[in-house]
Amino acid sequence: MEDVKAYIESGILELYVLGDMSAEEKLQVEGMASKYPEITAEINAIETSLELYARAQAVEPSENLRNRVLNSMVVNLGDDNTFTKSVTHRDDDNVPQLPAARVNSFYKYAFAACLTLLLISIYGLVNLYSQLQDSNAQIAALRLDKQHFANQVSLMDNQLDMYRDPSYKVLKLKGTAKTPTAAMILAWNAVSKKVMVDVQSVKLPKNDKQHQYQLWALVNGKPVDMGVFDAPDADTAGVKEMKAIASAQGFAVTLEPMGGSINPTMDEMVVIGTF
Repeated sequence: MEDVKAYIESGILELYVLGDMSAEEKLQVEGMASKYPEITAEINAIETSLELYARAQAVEPSENLRNRVLNSMVVNLGDDNTFTKSVTHRDDDNVPQLPAARVNSFYKYAFAACLTLLLISIYGLVNLYSQLQDSNAQIAALRLDKQHFANQVSLMDNQLDMYRDPSYKVLKLKGTAKTPTAAMILAWNAVSKKVMVDVQSVKLPKNDKQHQYQLWALVNGKPVDMGVFDAPDADTAGVKEMKAIASAQGFAVTLEPMGGSINPTMDEMVVIGTF
């Protein structure tokens, strides 16, 4: 049930109703709807909401516009002159000529009225289409905001779990004489062997494109490679998982060439800490 709820909240059903997806994605949504009545109900609710929104935003053309269009269509439709045609009887020249039936002007005005209504309908459809496009853009923007917010919440949850879990040992690495203001915090779980770096706590000089920072675990006095990373931006949050290790007495960070080194460059050590 949680998977169905997450699927509904993902925003894909709104894109399905708006037709903003590939044929393969559409088939996938319809397959899910056939399995789960909750998804079918949600699709129906979205369609109803969009229809209500379109009706609420519809713009009725003004009376002046209606009259102006109607007058422009009928002003030159022609007059109602009577055309006659002589009726000649070869057998009796004394039979009087009869006038032809008057052309009924009703049809002209009826045609003009229908054309006017057609133009007004086209105007309304164009206006409705524009509003639907705006609604589509708003839904897409809301979906992106929702995804961004969900990602931020997930990162914060991971960060909090790291500090709340008693199986993690939290270690603050302090700057060396080379970089006295540098610092960072990491947590190591001896059970799962995970090493997590608190990205927001990393205070290291910005590295260039030819170098990266490399984390080392200190195991019985020997350095063990734990992976490389770049100095994060000031507003970056979350945690970064490094390589796993079963045992460590401490950790250190050095500045190495891009991709890391086999052995640490000791004179490029920026932070270090031990348990």
